[in-house]
Amino acid sequence: MSKIAFLVAAEGIERVELTEPWKAVEKAGHEPVLVSPEAGEVQTFDHLTAADKVPVDEVVADVAVDDFAAVVLPGGVANPDALRRDQKAVAFVKDFVASGKPLAAICHAPWTLIEADVVRDRTLTSWPSLQTDLRNAGASWIDQEVVIDGNLITSRNPDDLPAFSEALLKALA
Repeated sequence: MSKIAFLVAAEGIERVELTEPWKAVEKAGHEPVLVSPEAGEVQTFDHLTAADKVPVDEVVADVAVDDFAAVVLPGGVANPDALRRDQKAVAFVKDFVASGKPLAAICHAPWTLIEADVVRDRTLTSWPSLQTDLRNAGASWIDQEVVIDGNLITSRNPDDLPAFSEALLKALA
């Protein structure tokens, strides 16, 4: 059983972008681990409406790349915007991408990849409003339900979750 980190900020996480890949990872026999900059609970959202609170398993300052087989970055607008301001979270993402292990980011989550400076000369997708940010950071952006470029797996929005989860599980196989 491999441990899969789900890295999120304290709030603003799009609930379904956390729960659907989480269920797919569990069903495939892996162990999902909720990692955040602070201990306690994180607040998920259904778009702009507060949804479930979820307990944090590990604090990002206390984990290492070697602890996990993959990382998932759920979206939501506020979640990756807060996460990209946390130096330890950004360093963890940068080191994880450098490790060559799979990292899957959906919706607005590529903001954290931009901050980690790991998108240059890569092809990604995201929520459409991030395409200029990604291009300005040196990436190519395409409008596709899932894009795999090396160890980066990206998707656009919750409608893409089946393909996103499938690509993640395939990368873990």
